[in-house]
Amino acid sequence: MHIRKATKDDAVYIAPFILLAMEEIAYNFIGEHSKEKANDFFVKMIGRKANQYSYENCWVAEGEGEIIAAALVYDGAQLHELIKPVAEEIRLMFGKDFNPGDETQPGEFYIDCIAVNPDRQGKGIGLKMINFLIEEYVKNGEQPLGLLVDKDNPQAKKLYLKSGFEVVGEKIFAGKHMEHLQYCNKHKI
Repeated sequence: MHIRKATKDDAVYIAPFILLAMEEIAYNFIGEHSKEKANDFFVKMIGRKANQYSYENCWVAEGEGEIIAAALVYDGAQLHELIKPVAEEIRLMFGKDFNPGDETQPGEFYIDCIAVNPDRQGKGIGLKMINFLIEEYVKNGEQPLGLLVDKDNPQAKKLYLKSGFEVVGEKIFAGKHMEHLQYCNKHKI
């Protein structure tokens, strides 16, 4: 498995991973229960620069010649700037106002979503992606790494806690009760 920064050409492959990680939330965003429309929206946003879903903020894991996992990570201090183009595109494509609330804040790099191909789940790929992100952002970048986990997803929470994340609070995001977790380099922060 090889992990690399995504490219614009990866958009069509990354979009299904975003949907896998946040399908119900995506439907809430666009105001429709359409996998096809949600996928098209994400392909468009991933292929553009300077938004929270941009390929610029994405890491992909490749194995056997295909993308098998993806993670979106960005600086929480840039959330409001990165969300503006997303809100504008939702208004244009779906005629819907978009204001899900702040899922992150300044002072952390934020894992917006992380997903592994369902055919490859249970093989440690998600853990390898998480460990890579911890190395990249916390150990090398000396920044806390944060994420939200749905209270109805104890499997994911267990994986994050096993990786060294700690619960630091709770948030309601897009109408869902979430726990805010962070991984900090305690020796430097």
